[in-house]
Amino acid sequence: MTTAEITTRSIITKSNLPEADYVINPYTGCSHACRYCYARFMKRFTGHSEPWGSFVDVKLNAPDLIPEKSSKYRGKSVFLSSVTDPYLPLEKNYGLTRQILERLIPLEPRLGIQTKSDLIVRDIDILKQFEVCEAGLTITTLDDTVRKEIEPGTAPISNRITALKAMHEAGLTTYVFFGPILPGLTDWKHIIEETRTFTSFYMFENLNMSGSIRDSVMGWLSAKHPSLVPEYERIYGKRNDYWDLVEEEIAAFCSKEHIDGRIFFHHGK
Repeated sequence: MTTAEITTRSIITKSNLPEADYVINPYTGCSHACRYCYARFMKRFTGHSEPWGSFVDVKLNAPDLIPEKSSKYRGKSVFLSSVTDPYLPLEKNYGLTRQILERLIPLEPRLGIQTKSDLIVRDIDILKQFEVCEAGLTITTLDDTVRKEIEPGTAPISNRITALKAMHEAGLTTYVFFGPILPGLTDWKHIIEETRTFTSFYMFENLNMSGSIRDSVMGWLSAKHPSLVPEYERIYGKRNDYWDLVEEEIAAFCSKEHIDGRIFFHHGK
């Protein structure tokens, strides 16, 4: 892992995400090294030659770029983070996310925060000070062996579930993000069964196989789950209705079970 300390010119940026007005990324790069990561496109803007997942730039001045007073963000949705994780292991030492959150409180945004780390529980005291705060954990599988294959730098699944419980017990709005659903490996119904008593809502996203993601995912499947290769080739070959049917199944299940399920599928349109 290559780590560099840098400064940046801005930290709150306009968002292209469907449910966020602005995004904040305290770090550039990521140490999770997820096989399916869509954010790897960021590498071309960083000047790094290392593989995505093997470098992190720490934006040392990020907290100082949060304005002390401003009405610009009042009532607007601000999301941490879109192309990194706000609770990378480095956050334990640098505390950038915590400092940023502290400075956001008086600006009164609607806060959204998402991570794959149980380190988020460290900041429950701050998260509770936002009038609106939705705190989520990404879970793609309950099998920690698979987790180590696809997300080698992330926290164990059991840690994430414990973190969800702690945030729920603290009175926070919690969610699970299925990001992404991996065909043949993500048992989203089972994950819901295991978490629904302490999860406010669920977000669903399907696996994006564009660009270099395809080689990364197919290389992993060939090495670890070769029996799934033909199915992935079918799903991501010619246009088919696989994801349309999965989307219908999720919608029907959530309706029947009275679950708040929010679907953000990419259909290649």
